Amino acid sequence: MTLLRAVLFALLVSGSAYAQTPGPAPAIEALTLRAAESLFVQKSRELQAARRAVDGAEADVITAGARPNPNLSFSQSNIGRHPGGGTLPNKPFDTVIGVSQLFERGNKAELRTETARNIAGAVARDRDDIERTQRLALHGAYFDLAQAQDKLRIISENAVLFQKSVDALNIRLKAGDVAAVDVSRMSVDALRAQNDARAARGDLEKAQAALAYLIGAEKDSTRLTVIDPLPQPESTPPKADDNALQAAIEARPDVQAARARLAAANKARELARSLRTRDITAGVQYERFPSNEPRGSVGFNVSVPLFLRYHYDGEIRRADSDALAVEGAVERVIAQARTELQRAAADLAASSERVKRFRDILLAAAQKAAQGAEFAYTRGAIGVMDVLDARRQLAATRIEALNTHTDYAKALSAWNTAMGALNAAQPARVGQ
Repeated sequence: MTLLRAVLFALLVSGSAYAQTPGPAPAIEALTLRAAESLFVQKSRELQAARRAVDGAEADVITAGARPNPNLSFSQSNIGRHPGGGTLPNKPFDTVIGVSQLFERGNKAELRTETARNIAGAVARDRDDIERTQRLALHGAYFDLAQAQDKLRIISENAVLFQKSVDALNIRLKAGDVAAVDVSRMSVDALRAQNDARAARGDLEKAQAALAYLIGAEKDSTRLTVIDPLPQPESTPPKADDNALQAAIEARPDVQAARARLAAANKARELARSLRTRDITAGVQYERFPSNEPRGSVGFNVSVPLFLRYHYDGEIRRADSDALAVEGAVERVIAQARTELQRAAADLAASSERVKRFRDILLAAAQKAAQGAEFAYTRGAIGVMDVLDARRQLAATRIEALNTHTDYAKALSAWNTAMGALNAAQPARVGQ
């Protein structure tokens, strides 16, 4: 028994410890773009709110299609008029029990259902559009973090290079090979590089926080790093003919949502006009009249509204106005979609040319100039200011190339989003 108790106690303790062991931390230290998209779909607060809106709109469809319930009525009258019967609870009453039902005419229930169904479709397309725009924001945040990581690396390398130069110049200063003013100039640039590195680290933390919010990882934002490279531009920027552009516009969720709302507005217009079709309320009732020999009777009733003063002109006019407003909204959304496509194509073409120019010409020229200045300075052919200028120019060119490449990555995502084909695959990074 003692052994059995010991075994049971050990199992209990180990089971409790296992239950309290936290699950594995999210793998965000080396995040790919595809993994970021997966976390985004699962944890995006905007997407969750959009899904709840869709659920509510689908519930409205059920409500709109519900038929009116019948009404049960019960009444007693002539209390106290009949002689005898003793106390009040024992006196005979006239009793009436009835059931009435409203019968809608003019296809009101069908029109309500179609209106609600079109609105639900519009809300579902709104959800898709929110996912589209938020996914584009996710790509932008991912590329911003990639840019911040590379920028910090470039500036840190520059700061280390300046510090090494300061250390070397101090040794030469003691030996009398250089002037003290050269050491001071190099020290100033070294301190500037350290300040730039600190600012770049701040930018990195901001980029981490922005991406972390989109994937629901705010508590772990400081551990967030991305590993996918920025995409390289193709030899020829992607283009689309008029037919492809029109197809892309019609396939956009915001355009589809606008068209669904237009269909709902047209159904609502028909529903408003159907109000002029009179509904009928019919009922049956049973009446019991107590006497020396209780007797009862069965009857029925029918009621219809009389349109003597009002013919629902206001509801019809409002529905017509709403339908015209939605027609204008559809045209506006289509125009905005076309403008977005044109702007995305222009940005993509311009940024692609800039990336190629930096990659093929400017970076190589700046690197060559810096190497030449370093070599000439070691031979005493130029002064320290020339070296500093060459280094500044190389660092600035590398950062500008990185910024341009990030702009291209965002422009490519915007183009793919506008065309309805957002790609997650990203090839090699520039500015290495």
